[in-house]
Amino acid sequence: MSDSRITGFYGLPVGERIDELERREWLSAADAAALKSGRHVLSVRSGDKMIENVIATFGLPMAVAPNFRVNGRDYVVPLVVEEPSIVAGLSASAMHARTGNGFETRCEDSLATGQVHLTGIGNIDAAVKAIGDARKKLIAAANDVHPRLVERGGGVRDIEVRRLQLDEQTESLAVHLLVDTCDAMGANLVNTICEAVAPAIAELCDANVAMRILSNLSDRSMVSAKVCYRCDDLGSDRDTATRTRDAIVLANDIACADPYRAATHNKGIMNGIDPLAIATGNDWRAIEAGAHAYAAEGGRYTALTCWSVNDEGDLEGQIRLPLKVGIVGGTLDTNAAARIGLRLAGVTSAAELAQLMAAVGLAQNFAALRALVTSGIQHGHMRMHARSVAAAACVPDELFDDVVTALVESGDIKVWKAREILAAKRDSGGEQDGFPAAGKVILFGEHAVVYGRHALALPVENGIVATAEPADTSSISIPAWGVNEAIGDVGRFGDAVLMIARELGIDSENYVIRVASKLPPAMGLGASAALAVAITRALAGSFRVTVDDERVNQIAFACEKLAHGTPSGVDNTIATYATPLLFRRGDVLETSELVLDQVPPIVIGCSLSHGSTFEQVRAVRSRYEDCQDQIDAVFDHMDALALAGVDALQQADYEQLGRLMNICHGLLNAIGVSTAELEHMVSIARSAGALGAKLTGGGGGGSIIALCPGNVDEVTNALEAAGFATLRLTGHGESAVG
Repeated sequence: MSDSRITGFYGLPVGERIDELERREWLSAADAAALKSGRHVLSVRSGDKMIENVIATFGLPMAVAPNFRVNGRDYVVPLVVEEPSIVAGLSASAMHARTGNGFETRCEDSLATGQVHLTGIGNIDAAVKAIGDARKKLIAAANDVHPRLVERGGGVRDIEVRRLQLDEQTESLAVHLLVDTCDAMGANLVNTICEAVAPAIAELCDANVAMRILSNLSDRSMVSAKVCYRCDDLGSDRDTATRTRDAIVLANDIACADPYRAATHNKGIMNGIDPLAIATGNDWRAIEAGAHAYAAEGGRYTALTCWSVNDEGDLEGQIRLPLKVGIVGGTLDTNAAARIGLRLAGVTSAAELAQLMAAVGLAQNFAALRALVTSGIQHGHMRMHARSVAAAACVPDELFDDVVTALVESGDIKVWKAREILAAKRDSGGEQDGFPAAGKVILFGEHAVVYGRHALALPVENGIVATAEPADTSSISIPAWGVNEAIGDVGRFGDAVLMIARELGIDSENYVIRVASKLPPAMGLGASAALAVAITRALAGSFRVTVDDERVNQIAFACEKLAHGTPSGVDNTIATYATPLLFRRGDVLETSELVLDQVPPIVIGCSLSHGSTFEQVRAVRSRYEDCQDQIDAVFDHMDALALAGVDALQQADYEQLGRLMNICHGLLNAIGVSTAELEHMVSIARSAGALGAKLTGGGGGGSIIALCPGNVDEVTNALEAAGFATLRLTGHGESAVG
């Protein structure tokens, strides 16, 4: 495995996070594709085979905490959890622990405990002796129940007897079978063994069998972890760091003395362990039961951790708890997400997974205690909650952080408040303060246009807005894309910006460019052309260079050639003029502007995979050469759809327009440019009420468009609930981001 230290991971879009994990080989290409397409999600059919009366499956966020180093090895930890701050807290705790060489863990043993409870015993002492005398025979009989487990190196290791006083007159026996279940959780294995040998044990003792079942107090599967945090890393100065260190130790001491505090203290530990258990398909309820039972084993419920100051003045933490987990069996065969979680964790044995869980529990305890004794637990919770609320209010990326900050400061973290703050910022010019350019969606004609057929495109108005002003050094900032780089450095946009400056005659000047973008990059929405148009206008405005739209279009086209080699010219034309276009590429680009009474109510859904138009065009070319006549017929059909689409669009005949879009999507799928993820998105949109839905642009990833008069909110919500970002055309010439 590669280095798990990943800086800035939280700032990447979801698709780029998956790409980064794949690039670092934490994810295989197949697992990355499954995550992007949604194929990892448990199906209703699979769920129906797990439990009774299934009507649906229920989703929770799946995240990763990078930066973990355990026993000298790096890990990226998969987590399934809905509570804010946990993932951020774990990632930060793991990062700080690296300065002290991470976490050291140990698995003392890994035995499951099966119980056979006996009652109605005439002579307890004789019964105990009888079991002891027959111990070897009972173990052999128990191992005969699962011979394949023995072949794998597991099986019953020992039998123990515990005497229980049920009341003043009644004594019973608990016979414990200690079973090595290898890499399985082993509940079913142990239960089967207990049920099989219980009659023989009862006969030996002349007793009745009350129960035979696994115990979740897995105190023969104890795991421990320890960590050292340097005192200097706990605060901005030595005094602050020392106070924080000592406050953490005091908080742990209080949890050890007060069971009311210990319950919350240990819940914080399980905030780390449970999400990892769920992500890897383990029984988190059994883990919880065992941990809390062990915390009360001494007769009083207490903390599972111990924090102290070592001889060097640094903070040391330790945890010891029962953890019986598995990496095979159970529901793993039917739960694709859990299988991906296990592969992402990179563990090769159940013992290794248990040790990783212990480290995660200790890290989460540190994060919670540090927050509790410094800023307070609510500070991080409220900001994360505010982010969820801002997302629910469809706050655009370029205003997202500002709205979140204002929400936290207001103390009223509600969706209506987020919308109120957003409206105020828009009214004050926060959204349109600058020079705009339009993005685009292809309604009909993708790929067919390369072969001389018509295509129809619509603008995404104000997709990008740029400002520029003189500065000491040149730089560009695009917060929505995670870009903040100096012009001239090795970066994504330096060459294009320098060319624009040369074309405007200001190449000797320095400037700072700030860009607000509703358009995600590499999604087939004309973001690069819109960026070139907006920057050209912003630089010209800042340095008082007179430039008309025709010249802006020429400069943007030159930038498109720099980025894409042989562009059609459509993206930069729509970015400049923000008008619907019917176009056909012959020897020259032929365009016809369309006049619409209203903008169609279209929702754009952005997949988790970037689409490469260049790669898709090349792939279609290869298929075209193999079966030219058949694909020519498809392109002719696409051409007819584009021309018919013009009439339906101008007449606002949305039922017909939707039918045409659905047919077009089928043809695009037929030429091989759709993907499982895009098909999933199209299905979601249609199921939510879209009259028509199709991929837009080159395919192979990128975006879809959905026509949904009267159902804009429903389609938007359905796509976002499935994890896809959206951009909507509201039908009034405005656009909003979700």
